[in-house]
Amino acid sequence: MSESRSPFAYTVVRAVPHVERGEFINVGVVLFCREKKFLGARVGLDRARLLALDPSADADEIAAQLEAIVRVAEGAAGAGPIACMSQSERFHWLSSPHSTIVQRSEPHTGMTEDPEAMLDHLFRNLVLAPASA
Repeated sequence: MSESRSPFAYTVVRAVPHVERGEFINVGVVLFCREKKFLGARVGLDRARLLALDPSADADEIAAQLEAIVRVAEGAAGAGPIACMSQSERFHWLSSPHSTIVQRSEPHTGMTEDPEAMLDHLFRNLVLAPASA
């Protein structure tokens, strides 16, 4: 018997090394499915693609920010006060606009039976370079 489909929302995480230029690479996805009590993030920084946009980009700092996103999504101990919020509050914080080097897309929605599998699918299709997918 198939599980029921549930609505979800997701946002794509982007690295924007020069905010004023508006150029970016996708570096992660955050997915929230309230009905299935799921909030997860997948991140992956392709350093070569980042450095193609900006050879002086601080890839280590961006990678640290991406890891912080994963820890907040997990509600990890020691990840700060935002990680202690409810899943819904964490998703809204993680998907809110930021004018920094690590930005989020507008939220998108869909339906899924398996939020974890959907997160993996979105990560493969939206973040990994086509040759890697």
